[in-house]
Amino acid sequence: MRTVVHIPTGDEAEQETGLAIARNLLEDETDSIDEVALVAQGGGIATVRDDGDTVDKIKSLLEDGVAVSACSNTLDMMDLEESDLVSGVETVPEGAVEVTRLQDEGYAYLRP
Repeated sequence: MRTVVHIPTGDEAEQETGLAIARNLLEDETDSIDEVALVAQGGGIATVRDDGDTVDKIKSLLEDGVAVSACSNTLDMMDLEESDLVSGVETVPEGAVEVTRLQDEGYAYLRP
């Protein structure tokens, strides 16, 4: 199974829950989870910023093979650059399109 965790809001509890879900999927002992992706957009972009409270969690997820993406539209809207993101976070043109694309490829959708 493949799963995409979508973090679209600035709600810190939702952001922390989304990161915890991604971690729990990786640690699933049934070996039924093959791939985990995380897409941040809107206020959720805070989770992947290199000056935020979740830097270590994002780095750990990246090291463990989670594909972490940030919405370029959001970066433009918030006057941010790719260099403002945790190293290893990829950018995609539109977060919602990326989530939809992943779902079309068979990823289950989870949003905290």
